[in-house]
Formats: sequence, structure tokens, C-alpha cells
Amino acid sequence: MTVGDRVDSYFICATPRTGSSLLLGLLESTGVAGHPQAYFRAPDEPLWAERWLLPRTADGGFDHAAYVRAARDAGRTANGVFGAKLMWGTLDELVDKLGGVHPDLAGQDVALLERAFGHTRFVYLRRDDVLAQAVSWLRAEQTQVWYVGGNGEISGGRNGQEPDFDTDGIDGLIQTIEEHNAGWQAWFSAAGVRPHVVRYEDLDEDMVAATRGILDFLGLDMPDVRAVVPRHQRQADDVNREWIQRYRAESPNATGQSGAQRPQRRQLL
Repeated sequence: MTVGDRVDSYFICATPRTGSSLLLGLLESTGVAGHPQAYFRAPDEPLWAERWLLPRTADGGFDHAAYVRAARDAGRTANGVFGAKLMWGTLDELVDKLGGVHPDLAGQDVALLERAFGHTRFVYLRRDDVLAQAVSWLRAEQTQVWYVGGNGEISGGRNGQEPDFDTDGIDGLIQTIEEHNAGWQAWFSAAGVRPHVVRYEDLDEDMVAATRGILDFLGLDMPDVRAVVPRHQRQADDVNREWIQRYRAESPNATGQSGAQRPQRRQLL
């Protein structure tokens, strides 16, 4: 497959606080890259199912094959292209459930995804400044404010808790980020996937160029009448900068990067 080939589906593969919500909104604004959302995050699936009015089973659940079909319908633009976001922990959950629907392909991650979503490509979104990412993640976990703005997301409201600096919390999230990045890279290698890589820093510098780069990778042309428009607001502020400076002052050996860790998949908050 060449870069110019059209795709049926794509997944933004990320870790939290890499600008993934911003990127989803930018891609949706093009009108040709689906309506990408985190459709397969396990705690949110019942909420999506309720929004889509999916029939419930006797135990209150829902048929996963029907759920995938509903997600495809909700996540496609008129040209038939579907987009979604996968965090590291979500990948395992999705392919495990797809393996139950398509047992002949169980254990073959890419084949399962393509059976369910058609011709699929992958975009890997990562952030070089892991310390800034960990600080942003800690604040979002504490306040439950994962984004400002948006267009139809299921979760991300405020719980009223004020953010509180926590060195141990930042340390733990730096390690988790490194583990999840290593996990994605190991999966790409094992699955024979060559993703299009987008750095948060490049996205922050030029949102339009980053978005158009993904469209080129997916073989999609944006109509001249459309514009790449952000739907989310920047959240980093003086508190983030103060926490970064404080962490560096109290942890003089910290660089925001930790050594390679053994990949582990875990469900993300």
C-alpha cells in the first residue's frame, strides 16, 4: 500500500495528554476524516450504547458486534471514512472483544481490526516532553477536566477537586508514559505496522500542517471550502509551568525521561 491509497478507517494511537482530543477535533473539522472519538474505552462504552439506543441483553449489556457497527456508523463521514482514538490499555480490550466476535482471527490484532473496520491505518501521537505530559495528566486526573471545548465527547467533566502538586504522582505517571510508549512501539513492530508519527510539539506549533500531514498519509483530500479548525482550548497554564519548575527543583536528577520499562497494558482513566 502506498501513502496515497485511500483508507476505510484509521486509529489515533496515543497516551493521555498528547493533544489527542485537539487532534480528533482538527481531523473532524476537515469533513473527510470521520468523526473520531474514543469509542472503545470500556467505561464509556455503556454511555455510547445508551446514546445510540442499542438494545440491551438480559444482563443489561449489549452485543459487541452491534456496538462496533453503531460506532462505525457514528464515526464515519459521508465519504465512508471512520476514525477513532485508542489509548494503550484500550487496544487490548478492543482486540479481545473482536476476537470473540471473529474467533477465526483471535490473536491477530491487525487482521481483527481490518475485519471489523476495513482497510485501516494507524497514527502514533506522542509527546517528547514527558515531564510536561505527566504534569498535565496528573492535573486532569485530579480535576477530571480532560478537555475544554469539543464536539460530542462522552466524558471529561469536572469533579470539583482542586489540583494539588504531588511528586510521587508525577514520578508514577512518567513511568507509566514510558511504559505505554514502549508498549505501542513494541506492538507496531510485532504487528508489522508502520504508523504515521505525530509529535505533540509539532501539533502545538502548526496544527494545520500536522492535520494535513495525516490526511496525506490517509490518502484523503480536503475540500477547498473546508478549513482546519480547532474545537478544543489549550489547558496548560501557569500552574503547569510552576509544577514543572517545582518538580525539577525537588528532583534535580529528573529529566522528564525514564529508562525503558517493560511494556505493560493497563486501562487508562
